[in-house]
Amino acid sequence: MKKILIIGSTVVDIILKIPYIPKSSEDVNVNSMYYRIGGCAYNVYSALKKMDIPATLCSPVGSGIYGTFVKEHFNKTGIEPFIILEEANGCCYCLVEPDGERSFLSYHGAEYLFNKSWMNNIDISLYNDVYISGLEIEEDTGMEIVNFLYENPDLKFFYAPGSRIMHIAKEKMNLLLSRRDSYGMGPLLHLNEKELLSYTGQDDLECAALKIHENTLNYVIVTLGDKGSAYYDYNDKMLKYVPIMPVKATNTVGAGDIHFGVFIACYKNACSIENSCLEANKAAAKMLSLSLLL
Repeated sequence: MKKILIIGSTVVDIILKIPYIPKSSEDVNVNSMYYRIGGCAYNVYSALKKMDIPATLCSPVGSGIYGTFVKEHFNKTGIEPFIILEEANGCCYCLVEPDGERSFLSYHGAEYLFNKSWMNNIDISLYNDVYISGLEIEEDTGMEIVNFLYENPDLKFFYAPGSRIMHIAKEKMNLLLSRRDSYGMGPLLHLNEKELLSYTGQDDLECAALKIHENTLNYVIVTLGDKGSAYYDYNDKMLKYVPIMPVKATNTVGAGDIHFGVFIACYKNACSIENSCLEANKAAAKMLSLSLLL
């Protein structure tokens, strides 16, 4: 099996469990707090590695206390840093409410930068897929990723635009959705319901997924929270739902990344789209039900 390139950030998540989101000037006590390694790319990479899918994490590591935290974690887990930068790493404050819903306060640093020259030492012939997160595309260096994709059309492209999809420059999004691999396919997109509807301006999921497909000519995966997920099947020209057993969510941080990582792993193992979504649903549900008090 050929490898997959995972391009994006490794972030220090500061998890704050709070009773509710405070209003302006209000004081709220934090119920619990801890640090962990996260970031969209790192979470997807972790899911792939747990399923024995060969992958390379192309994640820059910077300086400062958060950069040191990432380096120490990489050293403990045997991950070779992709590139070391002088710029400081940022972090992400994850505000988690009692129902498990999260809000992010992100300070972006070196971990979100990219330069396609960093890929010169990678033998691209060993890879047939690439994963990208929209957070890196949004950055000023996002066009470096876009250019890398266009220079390597043999790579099939998995794309998670993320919750800030509406902040990604229209020019960049249009280039990504119209980019074709050597099979004539655009990116396989993974979005949640809110992201899909807001980006397409539709109020119907099937119409929204069709609108994306008309740009990409590929499957569109949509996560639906406790309702599971759905995928637009371009062969049958319809949105198909994949349900999930209900779980009590205590932490939604990273669940979407895990869902996509497991989906990609199953897909690369030649599972059907439906079974890939089903296994991804199970993995995400397991994560959603994990206690925050580790």
